[in-house]
Amino acid sequence: MNDNSKVVLALLAGLAAGTALGILFAPDKGTETRDKLNESLADLGDAIRERAEEQFDQLNDFKEKVVATLKTKINKGEEIFEDEITEHA
Repeated sequence: MNDNSKVVLALLAGLAAGTALGILFAPDKGTETRDKLNESLADLGDAIRERAEEQFDQLNDFKEKVVATLKTKINKGEEIFEDEITEHA
């Protein structure tokens, strides 16, 4: 996990904790408090899901770049090998 991911995760956790505490100490009825808390937790879940999707997309992009680079290097190695075989045949 890189530093940016850690910062975002810490920010989301702090936001969730702050929201939960604010709702719990608000002078609302129990049902209203539970509704607000459920809504806040749903929002947090959505934010975490979006961040996970972004991370997955970045990882997939990285994988594609690595595979493309490896294929290029393998092809170049095959060409060099074939040239060497042809020269010594």
